[in-house]
Amino acid sequence: MAAKSSITDIDSQIEKLRERRRAMIAKSAERFARAATKSGLAEMEIADEEVDRIVEEIAARFRKGEKKGASGPTAPARRPPTGGTGATAEVSHDS
Repeated sequence: MAAKSSITDIDSQIEKLRERRRAMIAKSAERFARAATKSGLAEMEIADEEVDRIVEEIAARFRKGEKKGASGPTAPARRPPTGGTGATAEVSHDS
């Protein structure tokens, strides 16, 4: 028979998971910041709305590739000649 968890134990687990989540988000943000800096994108004057739109388009392209990959081998992602990156991160706005 499994021992019952106390509220304190559950609260502790929840806090550990929140911290793990924050760390994953920070790591993802650092990854994309490095890519933006390396490609020169971080230095360009682009409106946030335009960046959001472009990143959503890139994400859609990769999601489309994932769906195709379920039935067979996937083709390698094409990179633009400028060497830019093409991955996105989902960022939560939760506290």
